[in-house]
Amino acid sequence: MNKKTSSFILRLLGFTIILFSIHFYIIHQFFEGQLYFPIWTIYVFNSVLVFIIYSVLNYKNKQGSDKMYQLFLGLTLLKMILAIVFLLPLFFGKSDHSQLEVINFFIPYFLFLTFEIFSLNKFLQKR
Repeated sequence: MNKKTSSFILRLLGFTIILFSIHFYIIHQFFEGQLYFPIWTIYVFNSVLVFIIYSVLNYKNKQGSDKMYQLFLGLTLLKMILAIVFLLPLFFGKSDHSQLEVINFFIPYFLFLTFEIFSLNKFLQKR
């Protein structure tokens, strides 16, 4: 593992822990009840997907691929499809608090997407 990848992992881990802590605090202060998706599963899902996308793009960059932006868009589309699959139980009424569950998922999803874009922007500017 090179220095760039280990630096990314540390930033991703720090971002995940800070965001999870804030989210966990807010939910436990303002919501009483049982959520279908525990908050930690949302953060594991998002952070693992961000890491996979970064790793694939880093690998392709080292091989000298010139289709990095198309690959990024394809992987982002795949990530969106996986998010819908992840949320399928909510769409079929398995939760009593579906609206809160969707908000719980998509706010971190978009924050992780923003983190991913900023991280990859620096990474892809060198191309």
